[in-house]
Amino acid sequence: MNTTPSSTPQVDATKRLRAAGERALVLHGGGSAGNAWEIGVIAGLFDAGLDVTEADLTVGTSAGATAAAQLTGTTATDLYAAILSAAPPQRTGPVGPGGGRGRLVPVANYLEVTNRIIAAAADAADMRRRMGAAALELDAASDGSGAARWRATVAARLPGAHWPQRPVLITAVDARTGEPVVFDRHSGVDLVDAVAASTSSGFGVPPYGIGDSRYIDGGYRRNENADLAAGHARVLVLSPFGGRTRHPLEWRMQLAAQVDELRAAGSSVETVFPDDAALKAFGTDMMDLSTRPPAARAGYDQGRALAGRLAEFWR
Repeated sequence: MNTTPSSTPQVDATKRLRAAGERALVLHGGGSAGNAWEIGVIAGLFDAGLDVTEADLTVGTSAGATAAAQLTGTTATDLYAAILSAAPPQRTGPVGPGGGRGRLVPVANYLEVTNRIIAAAADAADMRRRMGAAALELDAASDGSGAARWRATVAARLPGAHWPQRPVLITAVDARTGEPVVFDRHSGVDLVDAVAASTSSGFGVPPYGIGDSRYIDGGYRRNENADLAAGHARVLVLSPFGGRTRHPLEWRMQLAAQVDELRAAGSSVETVFPDDAALKAFGTDMMDLSTRPPAARAGYDQGRALAGRLAEFWR
């Protein structure tokens, strides 16, 4: 599916964003549960008097890209209320990342498939190429309708189609080349398409087409992608996976390596990981829509509890 004209999007947003800023908010992936937890944390912070959505830069990856885009058009409080008031999901079949239907690989097999690819790769660049190639191969055997369905699913989650004026970066990876991709409002790509690309695992839903290119999940670039906040004085990272990584540590994909780099360059960094209540709410399948209300509540309670400490850091 090509969602824009055949011209190549201007995907190297990092070259346009070199100016230093005061505050950056980084939102990592984590499926339906992770998205709800992030919204809950931000809503809890807000209700306790700390608005982190006014960051000078927001970086969104995978489910965090959805959260970043959602926060451009409505408040965290409204998003939190919507999660709690949503009708209980009717589970009639397998779901994709964040709840979309029609997975190419069953949830139970996803980790097995991707773990094999990681184990076979020589380095991070090789891993990205292999992930893209495997995703494209799977997609070639499908009926080709998955991308259109995924765009509709993503569009329904967003309050609007337009990029905000304040800087927002959405990450992805080119499935054909393995090259990292960063979209912003100058990329010539609709916000919904950037988010659809960042949330397309390539296994849960097919590689996402924009123009002549195909894209997979931004988490293959680097886990949280907090390094994109370089140059900002204070960086707040929300990581539903608690900074964990499945990649060899020497690849430096993990959050700890990104935090070290940011601090070495002069940034102050705070990280927020799920507490025990949130982990219990996540259960064993973070793609399960039924996890959203308890994950959001746990995040909200965390946000309210953390507001005092984070206020001193953020302000």
